[in-house]
Amino acid sequence: MSGQSASDQAALALVFIVAAAFLLPLVGRRARVPAVVLEILFGVLVGPVFGWVEGAEFLDRLAELGFFLLMFLAGFEIDVRTFSRRGRDQVVTGLVVFALTMGGAVLAAEVLGHGVFVAFVLATTSVGLVVPTLRSTRRMQTRLGQSILVSALLADFLTLLGVTAYALWVDRGAGFHLLAIPGFFGVAALVLLLLKWVVWWRPEWFDRLFEIDDPEEIGTRASLALMLVFVAVSIAFGIEKILGAFLAGTVFAMVFRNRTALARQLNGFSYGFLIPIFFINVGLHFDMHALREPGAVTGMLVLVGAAVAVKLLPALVLLFRRLSLRESLAAGALLSARLSLIIAVAELGVRLEVIDRTLEASIIVLAAVTATLAPIVFRLLAPPLPARDEAA
Repeated sequence: MSGQSASDQAALALVFIVAAAFLLPLVGRRARVPAVVLEILFGVLVGPVFGWVEGAEFLDRLAELGFFLLMFLAGFEIDVRTFSRRGRDQVVTGLVVFALTMGGAVLAAEVLGHGVFVAFVLATTSVGLVVPTLRSTRRMQTRLGQSILVSALLADFLTLLGVTAYALWVDRGAGFHLLAIPGFFGVAALVLLLLKWVVWWRPEWFDRLFEIDDPEEIGTRASLALMLVFVAVSIAFGIEKILGAFLAGTVFAMVFRNRTALARQLNGFSYGFLIPIFFINVGLHFDMHALREPGAVTGMLVLVGAAVAVKLLPALVLLFRRLSLRESLAAGALLSARLSLIIAVAELGVRLEVIDRTLEASIIVLAAVTATLAPIVFRLLAPPLPARDEAA
């Protein structure tokens, strides 16, 4: 194949994928299936199944940038005010729930014959699904909603931190280099303090970041610049780049509280193009042979069952927060939803060679099943509240 024909094929593949990224959310809304699930399934169909789109280097590069944006926006959702408003008891409860979840995940991974990394996989949750589900049921400000939100935020952050430490240990072994993680957090803290200081004394310098009609989109540029700087710093410290992207979003969220307009622009840019390419690319690399192996389907079902159990049982701790058994089970059901983070962690596991493509395929199936069913089960156990109850 000549260079020109290869270039044309790559361009057609990109057009095909971008068109699918536009259409799939429309289909998902009608079918009430998360668009991410359809994007992964689309990648599986056009790649491993029919062979219409083959893995290309340029798609991998775009997918990696989408990966960074996904983690940046995950950090963007961390709102420290949530913890301060809820008080120490709420945070302690969330930590207890996570500790029990992690303990159950370690036990489940051991029983299933996997390593510690899979325990981190099972401990993940999806703030990206928790928040819209709570909002759509008008339960965000209720005791149940806040308990779920705090637990989900802690699970996202602590899981990512644990994965980063484990990845550093696997890559370079035990030693003083593990201090790179607190060192990186120290740099992030300095950047946070510096930004807060500048914003305090010169707030007018940052007004343009949040202008809705800025033709040069300075806010978007500043966000991407901060993300890439943190990614570069994480590379310099020898730790996983996804932690850098995640912390960049967290720092931005902590400095700029009123960022609704900018968040809308970033979500439109990221979820409208690059993040769908990441998920479609995950499908393109899906290992179809994993489904044909003896006991593969049974293994996937067992993994899904373990993933639900390690979330459902620890959620019973919420009974001590004056929640009913039905509400506690609803919390466990929603926390069992996995989507973006678990796929990101699985991709990292493949790169580190601590899991293979077969296990990654099972994890992707796990994400698709829980992301689809968990919000439905939550709505059955905790139906949407009337508007007057939400206000109360």
